Amino acid sequence: MSGDRISLRGVRAMGHHGVFDHEKRDGQEFVVDVDLTLDLSRACASDDLADTYDYGALAGAVVARIEGEPYDLVERLAGVVAEDVLGDLRVEEVRVTVHKPQAPVSVVVDDIAVTVSRTRGPVPVVVAVGANLPYLGVPPSRVVVEAAESLGQTGTLDDARVSALFETDPVGGPEDQPAYVNAVVVGTTTLSPQELLDTLHLVERAYDRTREERWGARTLDLDLVQYGDPSDGTDVRSEDPELTLPHPRAHERAFVLVPWLDADPAARLRVGDRAVPVGDLLDAVGHEGVRPLGRTPGRAPGDA
Repeated sequence: MSGDRISLRGVRAMGHHGVFDHEKRDGQEFVVDVDLTLDLSRACASDDLADTYDYGALAGAVVARIEGEPYDLVERLAGVVAEDVLGDLRVEEVRVTVHKPQAPVSVVVDDIAVTVSRTRGPVPVVVAVGANLPYLGVPPSRVVVEAAESLGQTGTLDDARVSALFETDPVGGPEDQPAYVNAVVVGTTTLSPQELLDTLHLVERAYDRTREERWGARTLDLDLVQYGDPSDGTDVRSEDPELTLPHPRAHERAFVLVPWLDADPAARLRVGDRAVPVGDLLDAVGHEGVRPLGRTPGRAPGDA
């Protein structure tokens, strides 16, 4: 968890929440505080409004909840606001406090408040792994295995499943480069999309990955293909050139689809507004240029 925070204090609006008829009828003022934990490193570096959380929109959403459907309990109101906030997958944790200073109690009090805290659960992710150059004499097939396994061993991914290895013809880039070795890792993570991408880049750099030539030969390539589940609409969609989600060309690349289907036969990928079975996408593009190399050493299909 990043530890960065955005806090809103004293969001005020009239609402009709309470168990008594007069509370539902007459209403009263509610005050809400919200604390978000999320990764703000990109906003700190870029000074770009697009890289931070829209806390103005958040304040408006909180007001809409206060003024909207009446609930008997402020606990329910706090929980709904927390659920709304966690709908943005950049948010790792949220703490919501609802103040009800005019609560009808039999003694004099300055305030009554309820606080709820919610932490994001594990998010399903898909990472494509590839290499076609040796690293310090280690062949690409071993590099792919080591890198794929490291994602589970270092805690980057939980419940990680590594596909079989496949040899694939280069797609795009220079023609005079060796064939690639490809695999896919599926699992879950508690990292934000940016934190996960940064971690993948660190692993690449450990294998001296360079980027002098687009689609050129490389010692290691780790691509974040999908973050979240498109089947229920919880996947992250981003057009940021540095973090485009889902991967814009995954749906047409057999060297991603073949190992992905091997790791997860029920896999789905967002293509436009649809969550399309990966098997259907593979039927459309075909298997040409993708050849099985064998199971990751010591693993049966679907094993971590």
